[in-house]
Amino acid sequence: MVVRNQAVLTARFNKLQADPTDIDAFCQLDGYAGLKKVVEMDKTAVLDELDRAVLLGRGGAAYPAGKKWRHLFYAKGQPKYIVCNADEGEPGTFKDKALIEHDPLAIIEGMTIAGYMFDSPQGYIYIRGEYRNLHRCLRKALAQARAANFLGENILGITGFNYDIKIISGAGAYVCGESSALLNSIEGKTGRPRVKPPHLADVGLYQQPTLVNNVESYANIPVIVREGGTAFKVLGTEKGGGTKLICLTGHVKNRGLFEVNLGTPLYDILYSEKYGGGSSTGRPLKFIHFGGQSGPIGAVAQLKDCLYSYDGLWANNLAIGSGALVVMDDSVSIIDYLNSVAAFFAHESCGKCTPCRIGTLRILEALEKFQKKEAVPGDLEVFESMLTHVTQLSACGLGQSVATSMVSSLKLFPEEFELAINRQTAEQKEVLW
Repeated sequence: MVVRNQAVLTARFNKLQADPTDIDAFCQLDGYAGLKKVVEMDKTAVLDELDRAVLLGRGGAAYPAGKKWRHLFYAKGQPKYIVCNADEGEPGTFKDKALIEHDPLAIIEGMTIAGYMFDSPQGYIYIRGEYRNLHRCLRKALAQARAANFLGENILGITGFNYDIKIISGAGAYVCGESSALLNSIEGKTGRPRVKPPHLADVGLYQQPTLVNNVESYANIPVIVREGGTAFKVLGTEKGGGTKLICLTGHVKNRGLFEVNLGTPLYDILYSEKYGGGSSTGRPLKFIHFGGQSGPIGAVAQLKDCLYSYDGLWANNLAIGSGALVVMDDSVSIIDYLNSVAAFFAHESCGKCTPCRIGTLRILEALEKFQKKEAVPGDLEVFESMLTHVTQLSACGLGQSVATSMVSSLKLFPEEFELAINRQTAEQKEVLW
């Protein structure tokens, strides 16, 4: 994988090409400097640095990492577990795969820092089974870390600092990207979400306090400890520090993985040769699907002054999510595009709750009617009602986010839905339920 912009998280990618698991080369490039520093610090001072960094969770929810770590730090009960979500189920997203493939020890170092902070005996990396080659890469990296005394017993010669990491292979279920479903899967149960509260920081894996963070989030931890929270924050914006790995796909010339400073103008990402390079088809760019299938859609023409940052996108009713940017030109029908999104959700619903199990299928059927121009007057109102009910009544984030792209598309491109309604032959509204 070619990374066209070198910054913080991707700084070692090209330098470790020969063997990303080579721990000697990793240490020569600031590897484990964060862990060596953290064991000399007061633990509350580390939490303060995370707060200063304003690291928002890179898995999609953008929950402040400092707040999550502080919650677990003061949670009662031992042992506490450290879990890395490497499931990466969002179509169009491959940043975690790239980090595991090119710099796995950075993730392991971040998890080990967490292990020290919370006196945890055990960490888990939950990775989807399709990534078989990455399983081998992680196993080799873990073996190297153990051999160098960065994992195992008495790490760094510190008596009582005992921590190790296991790899858990998932079956490729999108719903297991939801933290509680992921923990159920690790426990050997069906990967379906739990009812919350209680919070996972209090009652998580094996009913014990648990930290669940994304691959990219863990890779940022050593950087924050090593360089300081303030230095990390200035790489981004006031409301979201650091850089972000983005996955640029669709109708742009330069598709691939990029690392951008939060606050970079969105049009620079789309059109500058450093990043997207403009339309690959020569046609005007029409819309962007932000953050994976569960994210919102934005019209390119309306985003000229938008900054790619958490607050910049929130101000435009958009979101960074996983970091995916799927860009489509004006030859693409929004209904055709949403049909593929709906098919994905219908396939990936775990079936636990009725609103999602049945609702995702009904949404797909409705979109197929619009696609075939078989919709009749009244169908659009029924469709909007279904989106509302599935969003409000589903048990977890999968069902709750099905409608995100569709609601935004209805606002941006209402004429495409209106033109899909057959008003000549319709004598009455067809019931979709």
